[in-house]
Amino acid sequence: MAIPSFVDRVTVHVTGGNGGNGCASVHREKFKPLGGPDGGNGGDGGSVILRVDPDLTTLVDYHRSGHRSATNGAQGKGDNQAGSKGGDVVLPVPDGTVVSTPDGEVLADLVGPGAEFVAAQGGKGGLGNAALASSARKAPGFALLGEDGEERTVVLELKVVADIGLVGFPSAGKSSLVASISRARPKIADYPFTTLIPNLGVVVAGDTTFTVADVPGLIEGASEGRGLGHDFLRHVERCAALIHVIDCATYEPGRDPLSDLDTIEAELTAHGGLDDRPRLVALNKVDVPDAREIAEMVTAELEQRGLKVFSISTASHEGLEALKFAMAELVTKRRAETEKPDTTRIVIRPQVAGGPEFKVRKTPEGGWLVTGEKPERWVRQTDFANAEATGYLADRLNRLGVEKTLLDKGAIEGDAVIIGDGPNAVVFDFAPEVQAGAEILARRGEDHRLDEVRPAELRRRAKDEEYHARRSGELERPADLSEYGQNWGEDEVDLSPAEAKAAARAAAKLARKEALQRAADEELDQNE
Repeated sequence: MAIPSFVDRVTVHVTGGNGGNGCASVHREKFKPLGGPDGGNGGDGGSVILRVDPDLTTLVDYHRSGHRSATNGAQGKGDNQAGSKGGDVVLPVPDGTVVSTPDGEVLADLVGPGAEFVAAQGGKGGLGNAALASSARKAPGFALLGEDGEERTVVLELKVVADIGLVGFPSAGKSSLVASISRARPKIADYPFTTLIPNLGVVVAGDTTFTVADVPGLIEGASEGRGLGHDFLRHVERCAALIHVIDCATYEPGRDPLSDLDTIEAELTAHGGLDDRPRLVALNKVDVPDAREIAEMVTAELEQRGLKVFSISTASHEGLEALKFAMAELVTKRRAETEKPDTTRIVIRPQVAGGPEFKVRKTPEGGWLVTGEKPERWVRQTDFANAEATGYLADRLNRLGVEKTLLDKGAIEGDAVIIGDGPNAVVFDFAPEVQAGAEILARRGEDHRLDEVRPAELRRRAKDEEYHARRSGELERPADLSEYGQNWGEDEVDLSPAEAKAAARAAAKLARKEALQRAADEELDQNE
């Protein structure tokens, strides 16, 4: 089956990238086994973005490849290395694309080059333990998990951006009119439904340049599914005016210009949303003698309805100049009434502001359901295999007021508390004011080893105090410094360069003296 060249409605499933997990790491180097937390943050996931490309005229690229995903963010690393951000996926769409949900809720209307909409937001990266450290939590032994990217299904519907829309029965001459007043070359033939897709033409009338859209022909009953045109009427919803192109030379029985006009107006009403558009009537094919007579007969009655009528011929170009300037007049008036849109704006989804940050209600089973953007997001970020991370979640919920609200509503210890209303919901046993992570003999997130003074440091401090006391005269100072620093560990020495050099000379002198004494004692022993 061949892929159609023109597609104006597709369904696309988009998925944002997942955020990278944060890293829990402790800085280590020589003489600093606990140098503090240095875990980096995870990178944000990439987003799926729809952006208007003025060179596109169809959604055919998404006709059979309706799944698009952005890349995930990288995980954080030690030494304060943050993970890289996932790459965004930009999906080009034609000017005039409407983005909506499968239920029909309009999310964005993309008009103008560069207009864009974030269809699927990437997940936020998790914080590393370096970012979680504080004065009360000096060495967090955990990090936050990255959030999953947004996943949704959107419907893309193209509504051609044109100034003038041509409507009428099949073979009324709409495509011929577009070809006559512009450089567009749509398919033209002497059989109905030659036009299968909307055609656009650029028309110049004096100082005004505007576009004209030709949609497939309408027939009676189109609103009930007959023919093709009703499916394409969305392409004239943005037009400043509608032109009724009426065939005055038709040989079909039961048809005349007035009945054709009434039939097309009934179909426009059934479509809806076009009642406020000004109308012009183009009585086509007046180059045929009988058609000219019919056009002259109905012109007066059409004008009585308040319509401006033009007798034209796309074959001989009769009346086309007058019609072009009448179109330009309507377009100029519409442009003057309409503010020029900011085509560089970024269209975003509105967010609900205000209101409580969470809600608590009792479930039929006797438990408690907690819902809200913050609690549910915090649950997704928590690594429940880590007791300290679970305790951190409990602290956050407590600060938000979840525990107090549960107590006020009558929750007792042991009740089931469900956070989240969906497949990712988490169930806890309610235990108010119970400190998690009790196996660590300190407050959650603290490492008592960082506050502990090592024995080597105590010995060094004591010897330093004795040394400086002797130098200041508080204690009797020895004749030399040879004993200072003897049998010390490498981390206990605290001498200036001059003092260290003097101590080394004294130690060498003492060593030579002891060697001579040992040699003399050995010689004495041999003589005896």
